[in-house]
Amino acid sequence: MTKILNYLWRFWLLLLAFVLTTTLGIPVYILSFSKKHYKYAYKFIRLWCFGMFYGMGFRYDLIKLSEQEKDRNKEYVFISNHTSIMDIMLTCILFPHHPICFVGKKELVKIPIFGTIYQRICVMVDRASAKSRADVYRRCAEKMEEGNSIAIFPEGGVPDDTSIILDDFKDGAFMLSSKHNSPIAVYTFIGLKEMFPFDSSKGHPGRVKVYFIGIIEPTASPKDLKSEAYQVIKKTLIEHSI
Repeated sequence: MTKILNYLWRFWLLLLAFVLTTTLGIPVYILSFSKKHYKYAYKFIRLWCFGMFYGMGFRYDLIKLSEQEKDRNKEYVFISNHTSIMDIMLTCILFPHHPICFVGKKELVKIPIFGTIYQRICVMVDRASAKSRADVYRRCAEKMEEGNSIAIFPEGGVPDDTSIILDDFKDGAFMLSSKHNSPIAVYTFIGLKEMFPFDSSKGHPGRVKVYFIGIIEPTASPKDLKSEAYQVIKKTLIEHSI
């Protein structure tokens, strides 16, 4: 019975996504033609994220482990652990004053309607292409010069092995921070791994814990940035996971 209810809940996700994408997607698509209008398109993107996140029965609590404050006039590289598709919606909800562009998989372009909008608002990467991976830095830098921040899940994806607390980090977010002197805002999401996993037969609505760990200032060493970020996120996951 539980599995049947979960499948119905997931079907509701598809229905919700279709309605929200076909309605809010129109202004996003129109506004995304001009780079200077992305900040307005982002307002509709956040509405879509609110609709998806809250519509699926999720809420969140923000716990600040640092007193640092984000500067509204500065662009950031936002990073967190990655356990669920809902991480994307939650990231946008958290940052009303910093229009975000995600670094995302090229394969998602194939999704009807969503894919058309997705390719306009994201920096896409083809992981099978070394040229595409290398070009991500340049395209992200362009987005930041336009006044946008970049969101990257440094694990590069959700591990198939659910027993992994935190997968190894890729270099991208830290190379970007180091090359373009951009601070890294570090967050940890706890709860979505159980509440909305990629296994369609599992999950449930609930409250997600969001920990703001702090801001790491850029240095000339991407390796050191990556190590520091990995350690603080893993420490938070170990200390605060149920």
